[in-house]
Amino acid sequence: MTSPARTASDADPDLAVGLAEPATPGSRPARWPELTVGNRADLLVGVLFLLLAGWLTHGLWPDPTGRVLALNPADQTLYEWFLAVDSRALLGDFGLLTERLNAPDGVNLMTNTTVIALGVLFSPVTLLFGAPVTFALLAGVNLAGTAIAWYLLFTRTLRARRLAAALGAGLCGFGPGMVSQSNSHLHMTAQWLVPVIVWLVVRLLRAADPGPGSLDAPDRRRIVTSAAGLAAAVSVQVFVGEEVLFLTALTLLVMTVAYALTDRALLRRALPGFAGGMTLATGLALVVLGYPLWFQFAGPQGVADGMFSPHYFSADLRSWWTISPLSVVGSDSSARLTTGPAEYNTFLGLPLLVVAVGCALWLGRRPLVIAVTGAALVMGALSLGPQVVLDGARSAVPGPYALLAGLPVIDGALPMRFALALLPLTGTLLVLAVDRALRDTGRARRLVPAAVGAALLTVFPAPLPTADRAPLPEFVTGGHWRECVPTGGVLVPVPAATPKEPWPMGWAAAADAAFGIPEGFFIGPYGRGGSAAMGTFKQPTSALLADVARRGDEPVIGEEQRRQARQDADFWGASCVAVADTAPHAESLRRTLVQLYGPGTRIADAWTWRV
Repeated sequence: MTSPARTASDADPDLAVGLAEPATPGSRPARWPELTVGNRADLLVGVLFLLLAGWLTHGLWPDPTGRVLALNPADQTLYEWFLAVDSRALLGDFGLLTERLNAPDGVNLMTNTTVIALGVLFSPVTLLFGAPVTFALLAGVNLAGTAIAWYLLFTRTLRARRLAAALGAGLCGFGPGMVSQSNSHLHMTAQWLVPVIVWLVVRLLRAADPGPGSLDAPDRRRIVTSAAGLAAAVSVQVFVGEEVLFLTALTLLVMTVAYALTDRALLRRALPGFAGGMTLATGLALVVLGYPLWFQFAGPQGVADGMFSPHYFSADLRSWWTISPLSVVGSDSSARLTTGPAEYNTFLGLPLLVVAVGCALWLGRRPLVIAVTGAALVMGALSLGPQVVLDGARSAVPGPYALLAGLPVIDGALPMRFALALLPLTGTLLVLAVDRALRDTGRARRLVPAAVGAALLTVFPAPLPTADRAPLPEFVTGGHWRECVPTGGVLVPVPAATPKEPWPMGWAAAADAAFGIPEGFFIGPYGRGGSAAMGTFKQPTSALLADVARRGDEPVIGEEQRRQARQDADFWGASCVAVADTAPHAESLRRTLVQLYGPGTRIADAWTWRV
């Protein structure tokens, strides 16, 4: 049985957004069986995506507090601290500037990728079970949620057949770049709002377009509701991941221009209403986001520039036709083509590239195909950075990104991450091609889905590598820290956390960020002239103790060092200094601290000093 919605989309599969023939008397009862079957199919697809996400992250689940992502444990420690400090919103103890890290200066949460919306949403989980459980949950939910959201967009908006939608959505949610970013970059994998934003933009466009030859006016009510919904979605996404929002906006801008150039009639009909709706959406979003964005760039501990070199974070041209090392058939030898295991953004592989190009050519010069292909070419070219790199060698050929380098906001995005836009763009091409093939009665009906399925198998992901993490001291996990530092006070772990070794931040995360610590792993205005830098300056005492932890040598301590130690403790606003038995060269650290602060007090498996 063919539904009216399917009949409409058969007529024009590219522009089948919301096209459904009016219901006729008696048609609703006849559709109930089909709707029931369809909902079961959708539910099955959702369950399969959840199972795949669970399988990819299963290494964390035997013991989330005792397991860690082996390829990027430092960032996992950082994000667990983010989730812990975000969860304090549920306790009424939260602000965009927090002194729970880098005491006493604090950290600007808007300047850092703190996934505030996710942290607040999952705060009950964090407070009940701990930040590592929330992290493990989000690592999988982000992948499955993104795939499910794209599946719903493809089936409801493009009216694509479920098989076609599932294949494309699988690439969107579980493609090489997404799986790679799952190595602790929660702000990059939380893309489940992106399809919602796309849907709202399309809904706005349709409300602004009365249709060819129509004498009707644009649907102002739908324009207003679409603009309000878009403002809300964008506002939430800012507190999930601004970089994803930036990439989405840039991709949609390129697609809009390409689509408008292809369909001039639509441009003339819809431009006034669409522009008005987008202006309204922008204004509403700024009402919500004006202060947080000001706080991010000009507020306390805020920075207005990016700190990562676009030359270093440029995609290697060869990586585009190379299989990701995190795919089942990938090779570890290809890891040399990027900066690290969390940045396999461009590794689509030759089979998938060939099939995607073939699908684009087969689909022809339809406006949506041209818009998607154009955006893919632009975003892929921008990922190459200021200078094209081939097989590890930097050439003299300038990349298109050189035209954008240094511009505000853009310099905060890593060029190689522009390639993440290729997953939904390529996925859309695959959906359109498979959907068209499934409506065909010729050889394409089997050939195209088979080719797409085979290409996707080459990038099928392998489970994320995990490892045991060093256990936290009983001093923290048993709550004994309360014996020497009050809630909201400052505890100084020895050695202090650094961007390269942030492990003491796990102490604070395990205590739900109930106490602050000095220094740490974050972005702040500690570069030249107040520019962005990773971490802060070490105080003399923390530098001295870090040297002891690194080498084990005990320095000669005199009155000058003791005076400096007191000054540094006062600067931090510290209530307590603690060294755990598990610290490197713990006995040397203990003896050094005795010389600095006097006899210590044994609490559980740590020595402490009230200062």
